[in-house]
Amino acid sequence: MNRRDFLRVAGGTPVMAAGLLSPRQVAGEERTIEGIRLCWCPPGRFVMGSPLTEAGHRPDEAQVDVTIAGGFWTAKFEVTQGQWQRIVGDFPERPPTDEFGKGDDVPLYWVNYPSAERFCARATEAAKRSGSLPPEGWAFRLPTEAQWEYACRAGTTTATAFGSRLDPKVANFGKNVGRSVPAGTYRANAWNIHDMHGNVWEWCRDWYHAQLPGGVDPDLSDVKGVPNRDGTYSRVRRGGAWIEDGAYGRSAQRLRYEPDRVSDHIGFRVMLVQI
Repeated sequence: MNRRDFLRVAGGTPVMAAGLLSPRQVAGEERTIEGIRLCWCPPGRFVMGSPLTEAGHRPDEAQVDVTIAGGFWTAKFEVTQGQWQRIVGDFPERPPTDEFGKGDDVPLYWVNYPSAERFCARATEAAKRSGSLPPEGWAFRLPTEAQWEYACRAGTTTATAFGSRLDPKVANFGKNVGRSVPAGTYRANAWNIHDMHGNVWEWCRDWYHAQLPGGVDPDLSDVKGVPNRDGTYSRVRRGGAWIEDGAYGRSAQRLRYEPDRVSDHIGFRVMLVQI
């Protein structure tokens, strides 16, 4: 795109298109596209998974080396109920309730994998129509497992972005509140991203495999992995939730979930990536 071309983010502030991908960007730098606040996750390398010595380690978390070649933008918050209504409309499965957390700033739940992908497509379409994104080259998507864990760790190597274990003061987990809470209630990680631990589980693009993928920008969204007992296949969910104990909120924790199912504590977060 020509340097004279520009994007227009929420609030009407002109931003050069080159600003979406620039060597001057630093981790955690923010942009807002279609009302979605985004934080920059720079190119880099990290060790994905957990060591055998980590409390709560599971066999499917065996460590692998991963390279994030191009960097990407991740949503500062999980997709909220208000964002869903503004970008898509009616709630996908059933409306939120006070019992599990309700409000424009509270993360969306009762959302299956196809509906989460629908949100990504609608947000991308809206951003291109408004000129917030160039016609080609960028799109909102669900994260791969590698992107999710990279953003969650934000340069850390401990079990969580806040140390070896979660504290109720830094994340919503273990029924300490008993429901989802508004985005940003708890502190951000080192890259300004909130609620990567707790609040609601988050869908990832990858099909569930018994081993983590390594290498450069691994993406198992098109490769079905381990079948369930009934012959179906599952996508991956990450991050833990308000209903789970702290071990489920570890950076490396991963669980399978059938893509058509919904839950009162499973939502999603979007990434803005080059395609």
